[in-house]
Amino acid sequence: MDAYDGGSNARRQPGAPSEPGDAPEPEGPEGPERPEGPERPEGPERAQAPGEPPAPSQPREEFPAPDSEPADPAAIRQAAAAPAPYGDPHPPTGVAALSLRYQIGVALALAVVAVAVCVHIGMVFLHVAPQNTVTKQHGRAVDDWVYPEFEQNWKLFAPNPLQQDIAVQVRARTRSADGGSRTTGWYDLSAQDGRAIDGNPLPSHTQQNELRRSWDLFVATHDADNRPVGLRGTLSGTYLRRIVVLRLERDDATAPGDVLVSVQVRSRTTNVPPPKWSDEKVSVQPVYRELPWWAVTSDDTEGSVR
Repeated sequence: MDAYDGGSNARRQPGAPSEPGDAPEPEGPEGPERPEGPERPEGPERAQAPGEPPAPSQPREEFPAPDSEPADPAAIRQAAAAPAPYGDPHPPTGVAALSLRYQIGVALALAVVAVAVCVHIGMVFLHVAPQNTVTKQHGRAVDDWVYPEFEQNWKLFAPNPLQQDIAVQVRARTRSADGGSRTTGWYDLSAQDGRAIDGNPLPSHTQQNELRRSWDLFVATHDADNRPVGLRGTLSGTYLRRIVVLRLERDDATAPGDVLVSVQVRSRTTNVPPPKWSDEKVSVQPVYRELPWWAVTSDDTEGSVR
């Protein structure tokens, strides 16, 4: 029989594939070497032949599933930017989140504030503007709106600003319980206001203008002999007297048990010295203007005001 016959007992060449049922040829030291070449990966269904040493286990490579492909960045951004299918992603805030009734209330409140601001700006404009037809007919209403809280004084920006320092001072006569009389020294009320304003970022309107404006009104409505001119002159004198009486009671000018009988007011006017580079010569001696003694009534005391 031919050696290369395809029978069951035929001899096979080295390296030829074996058929099922054939016993493996023993490989000894003198056996043929396995030809070099790429090794075929062994599948899990390959059976191990009897007597064949176990093949070393190799780590199986992890291959991605056919459907798990890298995601497109553009598709991810588009999906993130897409609105949610249910509900509003941006709920209303602020006034829009309120109910209709509260929205109407807020709108009315804003309208009232806007009207008040426009009226205030118009009144202040008419107050500082030159005299015109409106101020001639409604000047009293404009003054009632502006004075005294919203008074506008532009003297600081005038071509010739104020060059005098005016201080308002007061002294008092008191009567003790045993019938004795005493006259106090002069209290510099303007200096007290200056110390209260100095270093205060938000001084009150009273500290800045109450005493100063009352004295300016008194001087404007009285002649050189301190006699009132018209009804405003009498009212300005009463206003100034009540201010100084309340300030004396607040500063405890009278001793315990003493009664305040009368007060006297004076002004101390001093010229502001010119700058060093100026050749202007002015007198720095103070000039006083003393008013007559005013009797203190029960209407001037702090208790009657309360």
